Amino acid sequence: MADSLVIIPTYNERENIARMIDTIFSLDQDFHLLIVDDGSPDGTAELARRQQERYPGRLFLIERKGKLGLGTAYIAGFKWGLQRGYEYLFEMDADFSHNPRDLARLRAACAEEGADLAIGSRYVRGGKLENWPFDRIFLSMGASLYVRLITWMPVNDPTAGFICYHRRVLSAIDLDKIRFVGYAFQIEMKFAAYQLGFRLKEVPITFTDRIEGSSKMSKGIVKEAIWGVLQMRMRSFFSTYALEVQRG
Repeated sequence: MADSLVIIPTYNERENIARMIDTIFSLDQDFHLLIVDDGSPDGTAELARRQQERYPGRLFLIERKGKLGLGTAYIAGFKWGLQRGYEYLFEMDADFSHNPRDLARLRAACAEEGADLAIGSRYVRGGKLENWPFDRIFLSMGASLYVRLITWMPVNDPTAGFICYHRRVLSAIDLDKIRFVGYAFQIEMKFAAYQLGFRLKEVPITFTDRIEGSSKMSKGIVKEAIWGVLQMRMRSFFSTYALEVQRG
């Protein structure tokens, strides 16, 4: 059995999903893929089901009713993967803003270089942005600086969504305590790992703005990220993200 599971949440990704599935399964590394679809009205899940016939035992699908949010999709995927014994679990977008060929580099950071959590980073030496307008670059870099100032977390790209977790990280975090569902979810997961003493390593990537489909960014997501970071930092003084071990 493969030891690596790529988790991709989808909502209206019909233009991208079949090509993304084929690309991941063309890689040299043996990755399994889990699509978590939030009831896409454009038929994304149906396309994924058709692809399952081509990739039996490698491509999996969770269909949820309604748009329940990025964070809950990933948590559902994490729990699914942990139950099935995967060693490395990945977060990745469906729109090719993350290059699937970088999956192997993220895995190597955990499997060979001692990281517990590998982050595909735009803001370390060698990282780049392509096809982004200036105002979006300014917002993203400003958000990263804001998060670092509030949390003191030594991560240059804390909002990044291209991640490899070793299972020991996800097994230690009480996933039911993760509160945020939008981009603040990405920050909260890294912060939880950092608070628990895990080693975070940034791997430079080129992040390319989507060509097909539409962005899921909204004012609500931005507001959640701004206020969520403050709430998260305050909670950290009084509580822990650690999963409590039940003793008999």
